[in-house]
Amino acid sequence: MTRFFFFLVGFGFTLIGFIYIIIYLNLTTIGYNFLEYVKFIIRRPECLIAIIGLILMYFSVPKEEKDELHIRYFTKF
Repeated sequence: MTRFFFFLVGFGFTLIGFIYIIIYLNLTTIGYNFLEYVKFIIRRPECLIAIIGLILMYFSVPKEEKDELHIRYFTKF
């Protein structure tokens, strides 16, 4: 249940962060070039929330077990 909660929080953070990143793309219409845009995005805390959200989602998804589903074809009984 806690993994699901952290996944939802991470998804919300990622969504909010990327919405702000898209909104700030309007800066390119008033004369900012792409490098200035990236420098601006890096300094904004509401855009860094997207990275925090991606990290939360990554760690909330369970890791896949290597031997969870292992089919052996040429086995001798």
